[in-house]
Amino acid sequence: MTAPNGLTPEPRLRHGRAALAVSFFVQGAVFALLVTRIPAIQDRYGISDALLPAFLAAVPVLAGVGSVATERLVKRVRPGLVLRCVQPVVCLALVGVGAGSGLAQVAVALGTFGLAVGALDASMNMLGVSLQRAYGRSIMLGFHAAFSLGGIVGASLAWAGAHWGLSLALLYGPTAAVAVPAVLVAGRWYVDQRRRPSAAARAGSATAPIDASLRFLLPLCLVMAFAYIGDSTVSNWSAKYLQDVLGSSEQLATVPYNVYMVTTLLGRSVGDLGVRRFGPVAVVRAGAVVAAAGFAVVAVAPGAWVGMAGFTLLGLGLCVIVPQMFAAAGRQAYEAHGPAGGGPEASDAAVARLNIFNYVGFLVGSPLVGAVGDAWSYRGAMLVPMVLVLVTLVYAPSFGGERARYGGGHERPRTADVGRSSNGL
Repeated sequence: MTAPNGLTPEPRLRHGRAALAVSFFVQGAVFALLVTRIPAIQDRYGISDALLPAFLAAVPVLAGVGSVATERLVKRVRPGLVLRCVQPVVCLALVGVGAGSGLAQVAVALGTFGLAVGALDASMNMLGVSLQRAYGRSIMLGFHAAFSLGGIVGASLAWAGAHWGLSLALLYGPTAAVAVPAVLVAGRWYVDQRRRPSAAARAGSATAPIDASLRFLLPLCLVMAFAYIGDSTVSNWSAKYLQDVLGSSEQLATVPYNVYMVTTLLGRSVGDLGVRRFGPVAVVRAGAVVAAAGFAVVAVAPGAWVGMAGFTLLGLGLCVIVPQMFAAAGRQAYEAHGPAGGGPEASDAAVARLNIFNYVGFLVGSPLVGAVGDAWSYRGAMLVPMVLVLVTLVYAPSFGGERARYGGGHERPRTADVGRSSNGL
């Protein structure tokens, strides 16, 4: 199953890589269709501005629960099976958001979406990390680039829906009709790590040493939360910010997320080259500075087009941080245990636990921006994620040193690591 560096991987690995990219793409499209139509969802169900942050917060809370459950579930079943089951549920929950007739129905649909998306994000990244290990070279950025491409497609469909005045049900229904069969077919080719229980696992005592070895995750978890506070600001507030603060039309308000996803796609498409040349620490630091500059531009923008320039910078800066975190977490957890000592299980646990702080960021970010916006101003609220993203500069060394600089004279001759920098939301 392993493809040593420099050799063409076997067809099974190539098919698994393509199938997983389909799942990342579909998830990007579905998520974009939800977040870019938040104003329309709010209007359809009569959700007040005061109540909206609670609805937005419920999704990441339940997603965190889904990620925790997935860490436990993959001890019994493979991540690929989890992904095959939950991704259609995410697509159908989106339809429920658009087809409900009252607050109770949309609350149930959003709750289902949250639980399923937590399991989906965790299992997708688990598969990506293990497949990268099998490849023996960096491929994770490509998966997250597929997510960004899906986000572009989803945001474009949302723009078309706003332009033509389509109902949410008419927008979401056909999307699910295409997406569900696509992910079910792709799921046939997922490649799961073949595992042999470690000695500790056979003795029934694997949990404690794995838990102890994951203490290195603490700074990565903090950076993950800060990065997703920034990302959630774009996802949940960009449309409303452009429309209510910068005076754009409803149609134009769907564009910032699309621009953001375009720039994340571009950044992730070339991110591996930067890591190979300069190392992950330098790339993460540069990303943090660019993202902070983007928030500053958004905060002082005199109009919609300058605001969109700020969201462009945000995409270029934030896009490299999260993939590097999954890469670093998976690599370090696997290396701490080795292939015969519970390395794959430790890698899955690290990915699932780190993924929780994705939702911590969303949980904190949406209400935080809303509260600061209501108490002060939404322009001032943009400065909060700016400061938090800059804190990443302090913790950048946690992403790895020279030994994590892959490719071009730095590539290892064997496939011992899980998380070669590359790499979502």
